[in-house]
Amino acid sequence: RSLPMELSEKRGVENNGFVQNEAFEDKETDTSSQGEMPEKCSVDVDPMAVEEPVLKPYAGMPKEVLLQFSSQARYRVTREILFWLIIAGAIMLVCATIAIIALSPKCLDWWQASPIYQIYPRSFKDSNMDGNGDLKGIQEKLDHITYLNIKTIWITSFLKSPLKDLGYGAEDFYDIDPIFGCMKDFENLLVAIHDKGLKVIMDFIPNHTSDKHRWFQLSRNRTGKYTDYYIWQDCTQQSPPNNWVSVFGGSSWQFDDVRKQCYLHQFGKEQPDLNYRNPAVQQEIHDILKFWLSKGVDGFSFSTVKFLLEATHLRDEPPVNKSLSGVMYITAYSELYHDYTTTQVGLHDIIRGFRHAMNEFSREPGRYRFMGSNDDEKEDIEATMMYYGKTFIQEADFPFNFNLINMENLSGNSVFEAVDSWMKNMPAGKWPNWAVGSPNTARISSRIGKEYINVMNMLLLTLPGTPVTYYGEEIGMENIASGNVSEEHVHSGPVVVTLAEKSPMQWDGNVNAGFTEGNSSWLPVNSNYESVNVEIQSTLANSTLSLYRALTSLRNKELPLNRGWMCHIWNDSNVFVYVRELDGLDRVFMMVLNFGQESAINLKAIVPNLPCQVVVRLSTLFNKAGKVVYTKLIKTEMGEGLVLEYKTAKPVHTMEAFQGKCFVAEKACYSKAFNLLYVPC
Repeated sequence: RSLPMELSEKRGVENNGFVQNEAFEDKETDTSSQGEMPEKCSVDVDPMAVEEPVLKPYAGMPKEVLLQFSSQARYRVTREILFWLIIAGAIMLVCATIAIIALSPKCLDWWQASPIYQIYPRSFKDSNMDGNGDLKGIQEKLDHITYLNIKTIWITSFLKSPLKDLGYGAEDFYDIDPIFGCMKDFENLLVAIHDKGLKVIMDFIPNHTSDKHRWFQLSRNRTGKYTDYYIWQDCTQQSPPNNWVSVFGGSSWQFDDVRKQCYLHQFGKEQPDLNYRNPAVQQEIHDILKFWLSKGVDGFSFSTVKFLLEATHLRDEPPVNKSLSGVMYITAYSELYHDYTTTQVGLHDIIRGFRHAMNEFSREPGRYRFMGSNDDEKEDIEATMMYYGKTFIQEADFPFNFNLINMENLSGNSVFEAVDSWMKNMPAGKWPNWAVGSPNTARISSRIGKEYINVMNMLLLTLPGTPVTYYGEEIGMENIASGNVSEEHVHSGPVVVTLAEKSPMQWDGNVNAGFTEGNSSWLPVNSNYESVNVEIQSTLANSTLSLYRALTSLRNKELPLNRGWMCHIWNDSNVFVYVRELDGLDRVFMMVLNFGQESAINLKAIVPNLPCQVVVRLSTLFNKAGKVVYTKLIKTEMGEGLVLEYKTAKPVHTMEAFQGKCFVAEKACYSKAFNLLYVPC
């Protein structure tokens, strides 16, 4: 073969393309040369093969190839569209998040979301067989608190004290009374409480100390700054400075043989009042609060705060009976108007100082420190409401509410009045609370009758706000007979009447009701402990304890009961009827509670929009739960309570006829579409 031919074959189709072009140009002048070429070279050449092949994107292409496509319109436009969609989506997500945060209601705080369980520590559980309840005993029984679906414990006074007035005059604000254990026991209890997700509130009595307190001993000797830590006045043993009377009766002034002056005591003579007009005293109290808060306490209940200040002019208080004016031998507290010894100007400045000290420990998320005030202004509801503070000036989260305890006669009307009085006077946006028992009041069963225990618990746990349960009310404990309280059980005369409701907790049917393994308890156990105790009631579906647990569970799960509207529907001498509902939620709960005699009521006539039939969600008569009742005729027996459930598109609080009868504390609306709460509604 010739050399050109060999090169042609070696270069293949690409070379033939170039040769072919030249051949077409010289076709007419060089035909002999064309004839010498192999036939396959002239036949097999494809004109399309000479074009440069089209390159398409492929996986793993290098950067140089990728850049060739990135500038093409179809890829550039697609890329820009995706970019702006991502930007728009991010903006929408941020806006939606901001909107949800802005529109979402404030979450209920821990002191709002759970009932509070009040424990009198000396009577709850004895761990060392000395017959006295103690801090270790409380720790042993924390599972009972969680069993009740409760997350907040309120422990009454356990500070070191001579136990005059049952421990309400501290000998040392920084120490635990040995009868309850030691500081290490308290620290262990705090850890155990918090490990279970619970919170703890402790009692604090700032008005006075024990006369055994170091401050008082220094003050009576006129030692340095302590000289004016208490309220001293010149007097003689026979002639007090004025007619002021102590809560326990008799003169509020006690002559001191050491200082040769009288000191003020608004309670027992062993409990001298602190001088809160002395800034050093206020600072001492702030330091004490910070000490316990630094230990991990979640809040305080401040007792006797209305007594913190007295008028400096020391005038006689006016007698209720004007004919006794000028008489110095008035001895009963109820015989005077206490215009100069309670709720003086400047009192709320002191309380705000307590709040400010506590707020220093509330900055950490989830560690808000609760403040309650525990003063019962029976005759002055407006004075009680002042402890809530003002719109922009915070004091107590709530003053404890004793309206249901102070009722003189039980009826549907009296319960309505107790509830309505608090709700109508409570400042807008504040949070209510309720209690039906306390360490200083006869138990429900002894005060109003055994048949009303369950319905009172149903009332307590279905009203709006925070319910407070005194230990033992969940099983229907009763006062011990007054004859069982001997002189060895008391430490000062005026408190004898307050012991009957402090009998040991009844845990089981064993000796001493499982309260202690010792031979005796500081107070006798109630004789009914074999049938009224936690162990036996936890096994019975129709027990007071089982109903209590069902009510706390319902309250925790259902939004209308947790934070919704409360509307008063009806009250008479027998029944009190109200509903709990939430905007946006068609499920409504209606409570029909009987505090009198057997009753029948036509609720359909009162609320025309009610459905003809409603379901009994819970009942104090356990065989009724789950049944259907007709709203035209709802019957209740004495002491019976019903929680009725129904659905409606027309809630009561939107009806014209019930305007002024509905209340809401933390207003919120429910969105079915997003399954969340929002405001404004």
